[in-house]
Amino acid sequence: MNIPKWLKPAVAGGVVGAIATMLIGFNQGGWYSNSSAERLASDRSRVAVVAALVPICVSRQQADPESAAKLTQLTGMKTSYEQRDFVLTSGWATMPSASEPNRDLATACADALAKSAQG
Repeated sequence: MNIPKWLKPAVAGGVVGAIATMLIGFNQGGWYSNSSAERLASDRSRVAVVAALVPICVSRQQADPESAAKLTQLTGMKTSYEQRDFVLTSGWATMPSASEPNRDLATACADALAKSAQG
C-alpha cells in the first residue's frame, strides 16, 4: 500500500492543531472540565446562599435582648476571627432549622454588623 507523501505532514498538523486548540481553549478560552465547572458552581452557590442569609443573621442580632452591649463588644474586637467566633457563640449564625452555626455566614454577618456599627 502506497501512502501519499502529503499524508504524514497533514496528520501531524491535525494533531498539533488539536493540541493547540485544547491548550488555548482550557487556558484562555473559558473552557472548563466537568470537575472544575462543578467546583465553580458549588463555590458560587455557597457565596450566594451566605449573602442571602446575612439579613437573617443581622435580624437575629437585632432581636437579641442584649444586642447593644454585644454589638459594642463585637466592634471592639481587633480581628475578624474574633468577631466571627463571637457571632458563632452568640447564636446569630445558627439558622432556625440548623443544628449548628455556619462559619461562612458568621464571617459575613460579623463584617456586615461591624460596617453598620461604624457608619
